[in-house]
Amino acid sequence: MVATGLSCSEDEPCPVYLELANMQAAGNKLFLVGNLHTPTTTLFSILLASEDAGATWTEPHPRIRSAGLDQIQFFDFQNGWISGANLQGAPRDPFFLVTTDGGKTWRQRPVFDESRLASIERFWFESPENGSMLVDARLDNAKHELYDTRTGGESWALRQASADPIRFPGNAEPAASGWRVRADAATRSYAIERSEGERWQRAASFLVAAGTCKP
Repeated sequence: MVATGLSCSEDEPCPVYLELANMQAAGNKLFLVGNLHTPTTTLFSILLASEDAGATWTEPHPRIRSAGLDQIQFFDFQNGWISGANLQGAPRDPFFLVTTDGGKTWRQRPVFDESRLASIERFWFESPENGSMLVDARLDNAKHELYDTRTGGESWALRQASADPIRFPGNAEPAASGWRVRADAATRSYAIERSEGERWQRAASFLVAAGTCKP
Protein backbone atom coordinates (compact mmCIF):
# COMPACT_ATOMS: atom_id res chain seq x y z
CA MET A 1 0.00 0.00 0.00
CA VAL A 2 2.81 2.40 0.86
CA ALA A 3 4.73 1.62 -2.34
CA THR A 4 1.71 2.19 -4.60
CA GLY A 5 0.23 5.14 -2.72
CA LEU A 6 -3.07 3.39 -1.95
CA SER A 7 -5.31 4.60 0.85
CA CYS A 8 -7.30 1.49 1.77
CA SER A 9 -8.91 0.84 5.13
CA GLU A 10 -10.70 -1.93 6.98
CA ASP A 11 -14.01 -0.15 6.40
CA GLU A 12 -13.27 0.71 2.77
CA PRO A 13 -10.85 -1.88 1.33
CA CYS A 14 -9.56 -1.38 -2.22
CA PRO A 15 -10.93 -3.94 -4.71
CA VAL A 16 -8.29 -5.84 -6.68
CA TYR A 17 -8.99 -7.05 -10.20
CA LEU A 18 -7.30 -9.56 -12.49
CA GLU A 19 -6.66 -8.56 -16.11
CA LEU A 20 -5.58 -11.24 -18.56
CA ALA A 21 -4.13 -9.65 -21.69
CA ASN A 22 -3.02 -12.65 -23.73
CA MET A 23 -2.41 -16.40 -23.80
CA GLN A 24 -0.18 -18.82 -25.69
CA ALA A 25 0.00 -22.57 -26.02
CA ALA A 26 3.39 -24.27 -26.36
CA GLY A 27 2.87 -27.96 -26.93
CA ASN A 28 0.85 -29.23 -23.96
CA LYS A 29 1.63 -26.11 -21.90
CA LEU A 30 -0.55 -23.01 -21.53
CA PHE A 31 0.59 -19.53 -20.50
CA LEU A 32 -1.52 -16.54 -19.45
CA VAL A 33 -0.15 -13.02 -18.99
CA GLY A 34 -1.62 -9.86 -17.46
CA ASN A 35 -1.68 -7.91 -14.22
CA LEU A 36 -3.42 -7.35 -10.90
CA HIS A 37 -4.76 -3.82 -10.35
CA THR A 38 -7.08 -1.63 -8.30
CA PRO A 39 -9.35 0.96 -9.97
CA THR A 40 -6.46 3.45 -9.84
CA THR A 41 -3.18 1.53 -9.62
CA THR A 42 -1.42 -1.42 -11.22
CA LEU A 43 -0.14 -3.62 -8.39
CA PHE A 44 1.72 -6.56 -9.96
CA SER A 45 2.33 -8.40 -13.20
CA ILE A 46 1.08 -11.96 -13.36
CA LEU A 47 2.19 -15.01 -15.35
CA LEU A 48 0.18 -18.22 -15.05
CA ALA A 49 1.19 -21.58 -16.49
CA SER A 50 -0.52 -24.96 -16.83
CA GLU A 51 0.94 -28.30 -17.95
CA ASP A 52 -2.32 -30.26 -17.79
CA ALA A 53 -4.67 -28.45 -20.21
CA GLY A 54 -5.83 -25.93 -17.62
CA ALA A 55 -6.68 -28.26 -14.73
CA THR A 56 -4.02 -26.74 -12.44
CA TRP A 57 -1.97 -23.54 -12.64
CA THR A 58 1.31 -22.23 -11.23
CA GLU A 59 3.20 -18.93 -11.34
CA PRO A 60 6.63 -19.70 -12.86
CA HIS A 61 7.95 -16.15 -12.37
CA PRO A 62 7.60 -13.83 -9.35
CA ARG A 63 5.12 -10.99 -9.71
CA ILE A 64 6.76 -7.70 -10.69
CA ARG A 65 5.59 -4.68 -8.72
CA SER A 66 3.70 -1.95 -10.67
CA ALA A 67 4.17 -3.86 -13.96
CA GLY A 68 1.94 -5.51 -16.50
CA LEU A 69 2.59 -8.25 -19.07
CA ASP A 70 1.08 -7.88 -22.52
CA GLN A 71 2.22 -9.96 -25.51
CA ILE A 72 3.62 -13.48 -25.61
CA GLN A 73 5.26 -15.59 -28.31
CA PHE A 74 6.80 -19.05 -28.32
CA PHE A 75 8.93 -19.76 -31.39
CA ASP A 76 9.09 -23.45 -30.51
CA PHE A 77 8.53 -25.61 -27.44
CA GLN A 78 11.60 -24.16 -25.69
CA ASN A 79 12.10 -20.49 -26.66
CA GLY A 80 9.56 -17.86 -25.63
CA TRP A 81 9.25 -14.14 -24.89
CA ILE A 82 6.77 -11.98 -22.97
CA SER A 83 6.69 -8.18 -23.25
CA GLY A 84 5.96 -5.94 -20.28
CA ALA A 85 6.38 -2.47 -18.83
CA ASN A 86 6.12 -0.53 -15.60
CA LEU A 87 2.56 0.85 -15.51
CA GLN A 88 2.88 3.23 -12.57
CA GLY A 89 1.69 6.43 -14.23
CA ALA A 90 2.60 6.47 -17.95
CA PRO A 91 4.08 3.21 -19.32
CA ARG A 92 7.84 3.17 -18.88
CA ASP A 93 10.90 0.93 -18.75
CA PRO A 94 9.76 -1.82 -21.16
CA PHE A 95 11.23 -5.27 -20.66
CA PHE A 96 11.03 -8.88 -21.77
CA LEU A 97 10.69 -12.10 -19.85
CA VAL A 98 12.74 -14.70 -21.75
CA THR A 99 12.67 -18.49 -21.45
CA THR A 100 14.82 -21.12 -23.15
CA ASP A 101 13.49 -24.14 -21.22
CA GLY A 102 9.86 -24.22 -22.27
CA GLY A 103 8.62 -21.77 -19.64
CA LYS A 104 9.98 -23.54 -16.56
CA THR A 105 12.10 -20.48 -15.76
CA TRP A 106 12.08 -16.90 -17.05
CA ARG A 107 14.74 -14.15 -17.06
CA GLN A 108 13.79 -10.48 -17.00
CA ARG A 109 15.68 -8.39 -19.57
CA PRO A 110 15.24 -4.59 -19.83
CA VAL A 111 15.03 -3.11 -23.33
CA PHE A 112 16.94 0.06 -22.41
CA ASP A 113 19.86 0.75 -20.11
CA GLU A 114 18.23 3.93 -18.81
CA SER A 115 14.69 4.74 -17.65
CA ARG A 116 12.39 5.85 -20.49
CA LEU A 117 8.70 6.64 -21.02
CA ALA A 118 8.02 3.96 -23.62
CA SER A 119 6.16 0.71 -24.27
CA ILE A 120 6.44 -2.20 -26.68
CA GLU A 121 3.86 -1.87 -29.44
CA ARG A 122 4.65 -5.16 -31.12
CA PHE A 123 7.38 -7.75 -31.36
CA TRP A 124 8.08 -10.90 -33.33
CA PHE A 125 10.86 -13.49 -33.42
CA GLU A 126 11.54 -15.35 -36.67
CA SER A 127 14.10 -17.63 -34.98
CA PRO A 128 15.36 -18.18 -31.42
CA GLU A 129 17.99 -15.47 -32.05
CA ASN A 130 16.49 -13.00 -34.55
CA GLY A 131 13.56 -10.70 -33.81
CA SER A 132 12.06 -7.25 -34.36
CA MET A 133 10.33 -4.85 -31.99
CA LEU A 134 8.30 -1.65 -32.36
CA VAL A 135 8.45 0.79 -29.44
CA ASP A 136 6.03 3.64 -28.77
CA ALA A 137 8.28 6.39 -27.38
CA ARG A 138 6.04 9.36 -28.17
CA LEU A 139 5.93 10.47 -24.53
CA ASP A 140 9.73 10.34 -24.46
CA ASN A 141 10.83 11.80 -27.81
CA ALA A 142 7.62 12.04 -29.91
CA LYS A 143 8.69 9.07 -32.06
CA HIS A 144 8.04 5.45 -32.89
CA GLU A 145 11.16 3.29 -32.89
CA LEU A 146 12.01 0.03 -34.69
CA TYR A 147 14.65 -2.29 -33.21
CA ASP A 148 16.06 -5.70 -34.04
CA THR A 149 17.96 -8.32 -32.08
CA ARG A 150 20.38 -11.09 -33.03
CA THR A 151 20.77 -12.29 -29.45
CA GLY A 152 17.33 -13.66 -28.64
CA GLY A 153 16.23 -10.41 -26.98
CA GLU A 154 19.25 -10.03 -24.71
CA SER A 155 20.13 -6.77 -26.52
CA TRP A 156 18.48 -4.58 -29.17
CA ALA A 157 19.78 -2.27 -31.93
CA LEU A 158 17.83 0.79 -33.18
CA ARG A 159 17.07 0.59 -36.92
CA GLN A 160 14.55 3.37 -37.48
CA ALA A 161 12.88 6.26 -35.62
CA SER A 162 10.00 8.29 -36.99
CA ALA A 163 7.28 10.67 -35.83
CA ASP A 164 4.92 8.70 -38.09
CA PRO A 165 3.87 5.11 -37.39
CA ILE A 166 6.41 2.56 -38.66
CA ARG A 167 5.29 -0.46 -40.67
CA PHE A 168 6.24 -3.66 -38.89
CA PRO A 169 8.51 -5.79 -41.10
CA GLY A 170 7.58 -9.22 -42.35
CA ASN A 171 4.49 -11.33 -41.80
CA ALA A 172 4.30 -11.49 -38.02
CA GLU A 173 1.05 -13.34 -37.40
CA PRO A 174 0.86 -16.16 -34.84
CA ALA A 175 -0.46 -19.51 -35.97
CA ALA A 176 -3.80 -20.62 -34.58
CA SER A 177 -3.18 -22.52 -31.36
CA GLY A 178 -6.67 -23.86 -30.73
CA TRP A 179 -6.85 -21.97 -27.42
CA ARG A 180 -8.24 -18.59 -26.43
CA VAL A 181 -8.91 -16.41 -23.39
CA ARG A 182 -12.30 -14.70 -23.40
CA ALA A 183 -13.87 -12.17 -21.06
CA ASP A 184 -17.25 -13.57 -19.95
CA ALA A 185 -19.45 -10.70 -18.80
CA ALA A 186 -22.18 -13.02 -17.49
CA THR A 187 -19.90 -14.70 -14.94
CA ARG A 188 -17.49 -11.76 -14.53
CA SER A 189 -14.60 -14.05 -15.28
CA TYR A 190 -12.03 -14.93 -17.91
CA ALA A 191 -12.82 -18.19 -19.69
CA ILE A 192 -9.91 -20.30 -20.97
CA GLU A 193 -11.33 -22.25 -23.90
CA ARG A 194 -10.14 -24.94 -26.29
CA SER A 195 -11.39 -25.39 -29.83
CA GLU A 196 -13.21 -28.66 -30.45
CA GLY A 197 -14.36 -28.66 -34.04
CA GLU A 198 -16.74 -25.72 -34.45
CA ARG A 199 -17.25 -25.31 -30.69
CA TRP A 200 -15.20 -23.87 -27.86
CA GLN A 201 -14.98 -25.92 -24.68
CA ARG A 202 -14.15 -24.25 -21.36
CA ALA A 203 -11.06 -25.67 -19.66
CA ALA A 204 -10.61 -23.16 -16.84
CA SER A 205 -11.83 -19.80 -15.59
CA PHE A 206 -10.52 -16.98 -13.42
CA LEU A 207 -12.70 -14.42 -11.64
CA VAL A 208 -12.03 -10.79 -12.52
CA ALA A 209 -12.54 -9.83 -8.86
CA ALA A 210 -9.35 -11.19 -7.32
CA GLY A 211 -9.77 -9.90 -3.76
CA THR A 212 -9.31 -6.74 -1.71
CA CYS A 213 -6.40 -4.70 -0.38
CA LYS A 214 -6.61 -3.47 3.22
CA PRO A 215 -4.35 -2.96 6.24
